[in-house]
Amino acid sequence: MEQFLIGLGAGLAVALIVFIIMIIRQNAIKGQCRNETQKLKTMLTDRMEIESEGVSRLKAENEKLKKENENLRISIQTYAQKPGRKELQRLQVYQTAVDRLIINSPGFGAAWQAALKDSESEFEKTYIGVQPFIRRLIPMKTDAAVIKEIEEE
Repeated sequence: MEQFLIGLGAGLAVALIVFIIMIIRQNAIKGQCRNETQKLKTMLTDRMEIESEGVSRLKAENEKLKKENENLRISIQTYAQKPGRKELQRLQVYQTAVDRLIINSPGFGAAWQAALKDSESEFEKTYIGVQPFIRRLIPMKTDAAVIKEIEEE
């Protein structure tokens, strides 16, 4: 029986030593896990702060670009409303129509060039000689009413 108790005591002593070693290792692993968790939390917090700053910067830039876009849109509308702008647009439309007629109608090109030269020479005469003086004194009827009617349609 004595040997049994010695064997039991020796076995319990070895088990106790192994148990203490296991507890020490477990505490060391828990400490490493806590350190790793704390490190990851710190990294996550830093990343969230950086992303938050980035998102707020992007939102501010987006708002700035929206305001700039609105200002440009208003500027374009204002520019389109300036005097003479509609006339320039109408002239561009007329020029496009004339170009298409010249391409599509074989006899139109020559007639158009002759009419254009006559109109240019008449227009130049309005600045030289007696004709401008007479036009200032006697207003001439223009095709403005016809153009206005066309635009209204």
